[in-house]
Amino acid sequence: MSKVHRELARAKLTRSFRVTGRRDDGYHEVRAEMVTLGLADDVELSSGDGIEIVDQIDWSRRTDSLGSLVGDLVVDNLVTTALSLAGRRAHVRLVKRIPPGAGLGGGSADAAAVLRWAGVSDLHLAAKIGSDVPFCLVGGRANVEGAGEVVEPLAPVDLSFVLLTPAVSVSTSAVYAAFDEIGPSKADSSSNDLEQAALVVEPRLGRFRELLGTVSGLHPKLAGSGATWFVECDPTQSEEIAQAVLGAVMEADLTALVVATDTAG
Repeated sequence: MSKVHRELARAKLTRSFRVTGRRDDGYHEVRAEMVTLGLADDVELSSGDGIEIVDQIDWSRRTDSLGSLVGDLVVDNLVTTALSLAGRRAHVRLVKRIPPGAGLGGGSADAAAVLRWAGVSDLHLAAKIGSDVPFCLVGGRANVEGAGEVVEPLAPVDLSFVLLTPAVSVSTSAVYAAFDEIGPSKADSSSNDLEQAALVVEPRLGRFRELLGTVSGLHPKLAGSGATWFVECDPTQSEEIAQAVLGAVMEADLTALVVATDTAG
């Protein structure tokens, strides 16, 4: 039996997000603060070829496999690209706990885990896979600029979050296209320039934002281009808030994933 190497692929959370420009190649320039979360996929690498994906995402009221096919295709592509750029071969088994299309960098985290296994630390090379891959490769807490390739580490912070991920797939490219049409969010309380554009692309997100805000008593923020909403809270209250939000989700007969998680270095 071949030896199995295991890597932890931690989700990333974008606490603030500004679009600062657009390049001639079509990529948007950004300035963001990102943190690594305790929520993570397991990446197991062994000799051979192929990608096996094991779905362990526990939706509160899962009525379909929304996002699973698209999510698997995206993850497969990112991991395959990471192997190709690293010049390596492997059989990759992914145990997925980070929901697809959630703005939490699940596929990027998996690709970064492959790069770590391969000994690749070049952030410009990582950026060729995807804009979130360089941060996922570095981890911790950082300011991220450019098209994701500039990662400036920051001092760690001890924070807890409650994440609410609707079973709604939101296309990042569609959100950016809407942003190019309508511009950044107008609300002064928004720390994410893409929030209004995401709501235009998928208006149902608004119901989940309202639910999270009402139940938690805190101000929800959008993670990246969506679809996850999150609130920052006292570590001693995160589990209680998460359970209350989960109860409200089920009472409203909605399908969503609710997670209480901390930052992780």
